Formats: sequence, structure tokens, C-alpha cells
Amino acid sequence: MSAIPARPWHALFAPLPPDAVVRRQPVASPEILATPEGAAIAGWEQLIVELSAGAAGLRVVMVVLDATGRPISASDLVLYRSEPGAGRAGGSPSMTKVRQHSVGGRLEADGTFRGTRWLTVGVEGVDEDEPRLESTKSEPSAADAAGLTALVADLMRRL
Repeated sequence: MSAIPARPWHALFAPLPPDAVVRRQPVASPEILATPEGAAIAGWEQLIVELSAGAAGLRVVMVVLDATGRPISASDLVLYRSEPGAGRAGGSPSMTKVRQHSVGGRLEADGTFRGTRWLTVGVEGVDEDEPRLESTKSEPSAADAAGLTALVADLMRRL
């Protein structure tokens, strides 16, 4: 029986590489935290891992911790881009194809996950100011919740 090949680290829910760097920072700037409204999120932090997959795209994993250090929300986002070349015959502009997969939402104290899964696809012309994108929203599956929970556990171990 052959083993199932592992997904590359830049795929949604794939394990992070051992050398992935976790950046830890406040959820808001000091100016916002100094306001009466900002007091509600004082002590909250975000853990962020940004990974470039070169031509394959970009992956960003983010976890928000409340003031007690408990993870309260998480997301995993993978952006794939492909640029077919320097334009087509007849003067058509070069096009960039974009595909983004993401899942994010709230981690409840009882261990459950409430969130949304998004698939965004589009083609944008190089000369266009606004890309043409189409997003499809869906409910995350149990496997999605398990994958996100595993990523959160991995980031918490790395602290």
C-alpha cells in the first residue's frame, strides 16, 4: 500500500515547515489601544506566519489571542497567482490569473469552530485598476475545522 503524498506547505491546512517564523504583535497600534474603545482589546495579540511559495503564491496563517493568551480566532489563506506571459497576439494585455482559498472564524472556548470558507477566483488585466473577482462562500467542513485547529496548536507550541 503506497503512502498518500503530503501536500506542499503552501496548500491550505498543510503543516507549516519546521523553520516557519511566527511573528507576534499586538492586534492594534498603541494609539488605538490608548483610546477608551481600545481598552477592550488591550493585551490581545496576533500570531502571523507569512510564507512565500515563489511562483506558487503566498500563504498567511493568523491566530488572534485574547488577553489571557487563549486563541479566539484563526484563519488560513492561500493565494495562487499565475502570469501567462507578455500578452497575446493582437495586442491583448497580459493577464494574471488569481485563485484564493481561505477559511477563518472564531474558536469557541468549548473547542468548536464557527467560520466561513471562501474561494475567490478571477482574471485581472495588467492595465486594470480593479481586478475582476468572483467569491464563493461556503460552510467549513469538519475536516476544515480540524485542519485549522491543528494549525493553531502548532503555532501555540512554537511560542
